Amino acid sequence: MASLSLSLGLLVLCTLALVHCDLDDVQVRVWGLSASNLKVDLLSQPDPYVKVWYGPAFGGMSSILKNQANPTWPDEFNFLDMIHNSVLKLEVWDDIVGLDLHMGTCKIPISPGTHSEICQLKRGTIFYTYSYGYVYSY
Repeated sequence: MASLSLSLGLLVLCTLALVHCDLDDVQVRVWGLSASNLKVDLLSQPDPYVKVWYGPAFGGMSSILKNQANPTWPDEFNFLDMIHNSVLKLEVWDDIVGLDLHMGTCKIPISPGTHSEICQLKRGTIFYTYSYGYVYSY
């Protein structure tokens, strides 16, 4: 009986290890975020930031850049591809005391390789690069 439990335990561990390895093989990386002509009103410059999702996974929020209608964010976002062929979503927001202003959303289904994208927002344009592919570790 003990040897059967040990064998089943080893089988479960090996199965989990294989699933874990498979999840680590494919990665989505988002970087090179910038925007142009972000508009709030005629009297002020926005304090923009970006929120990034890959499928249901929230990757985080970029830094907030003060008084920038044409920002370039230094941030990078990385995701494991747990749901193949999912959608990449970027939301651009203006940081306002109280209630932030939504400036627009971009949604695209991803494809393998490295791609530079341009997306027209309600209040400007966002540019970014993403890569989708296998990560090899030696």
